[in-house]
Amino acid sequence: MQLVNRIDPAMPVGAYQTYSITAPRDVTVVAACEQVGCEAWARGWDSVIDESTDLGKTQAAYIRGQSGRTFREMKTEAGLTVFRFEAHQRCFAEHRTRPEIYLVRDGDHRGNPTGRQRQHARPADWVEDFGDHQQRIAEQAERG
Repeated sequence: MQLVNRIDPAMPVGAYQTYSITAPRDVTVVAACEQVGCEAWARGWDSVIDESTDLGKTQAAYIRGQSGRTFREMKTEAGLTVFRFEAHQRCFAEHRTRPEIYLVRDGDHRGNPTGRQRQHARPADWVEDFGDHQQRIAEQAERG
């Protein structure tokens, strides 16, 4: 195991806050297309369906009647049906990603003397909290 080199803190452990982002091992959750950078979501996509088969008939009926997605329908010279879906709508794949935990706790690497910690539900909230904390530190440094 590699030892960590740290500068000795200038203040007691209770004077610090630690901001961390972690992802639990071996855990995945269903995620939205936008969240995982889905190409189909970003650019749109074509689904080419052969309606001469039972599977193709079922797929086409679902797209037309139940999918809830915006599309244009065309036919190829070979008689296949092309459904052209606009960008920025959920594709038909189920995407999975590892969840991230946005945590703020009192203390530093020496421990958390109060045991207080909070978990942000949204990354933007964690970023805002971190920015506000940095601003408070800068203002205190200016005052001396």
